[in-house]
Amino acid sequence: MKINKRLRLYLDDIRTPKDPEWIVARDYDEFVAQIKLHGLGNFEVISLDHDLGEGAMVEYYTNVKNNYMLDYNNINERTGMDCCRYLVSESMNEKIPLPQIYIHSANPIGAGNMMGYINNYLMNCKLPQICVRVQIEHTIDEVFHLSPEARKAKWDRSVENE
Repeated sequence: MKINKRLRLYLDDIRTPKDPEWIVARDYDEFVAQIKLHGLGNFEVISLDHDLGEGAMVEYYTNVKNNYMLDYNNINERTGMDCCRYLVSESMNEKIPLPQIYIHSANPIGAGNMMGYINNYLMNCKLPQICVRVQIEHTIDEVFHLSPEARKAKWDRSVENE
């Protein structure tokens, strides 16, 4: 397989990077499909969001934002953390080093979990721990624009919101 090290993959359910060079995956299945289509070794950079759907947003607004706790048992869909597990598994099975991994998630606990997981793998491979949190210029479709009050009403299931 020819490795060109030029592709960039951006995982996010609502954001779209302004730079058109990114390949965008909206969920875990699209993410895995892109890795399989192009091959892990052909990616130069992969940037990951954590919360990829309604269940993750409910968990964020109910527990993470209010209690600084994250319980993956409360999330039905796959998250960016599942994508991290897939990347490490693919790297180990195919004996291909990971490309540069960035985390652009707004969820502080989810972002920390993903960075820790990737950096721990890199450390065990005796490689520099270079997975970091970044901001990538992006747009958000108007369909997803909500006021803080509307977000709270839509996703916050904490007792004080009832």
